Amino acid sequence: SERVIRSLDRIIEWRGKPQVIRCDNGPEYISAVTLAWAAKRDIRIDFIQPGQPQQNAYVERYNRTVRYDWLAHHLFETLEDIQDFATRWLWTYNHDRPNMALGGITPK
Repeated sequence: SERVIRSLDRIIEWRGKPQVIRCDNGPEYISAVTLAWAAKRDIRIDFIQPGQPQQNAYVERYNRTVRYDWLAHHLFETLEDIQDFATRWLWTYNHDRPNMALGGITPK
């Protein structure tokens, strides 16, 4: 929970505070610490129904893509290596990769 909260605080500094965070029922999200953090900031936590990952399809699809497109194909020496690779991959994914559902343009 503490790591999730640290990450969310950083994202909020960068992107602004959301009204709602939609997430699965993992222990890091259902903990009292996370719920208290959200309540203090007036952020509603919307949980998907257990066993229904399609209710959070965007995140689940992203996680699958990360897992199968690069995490399963590379060995990393350090956390910094993973973070650097992830940053470069995400840039390419959003800015360079054509998306056929968008008529061949990039998501960005």
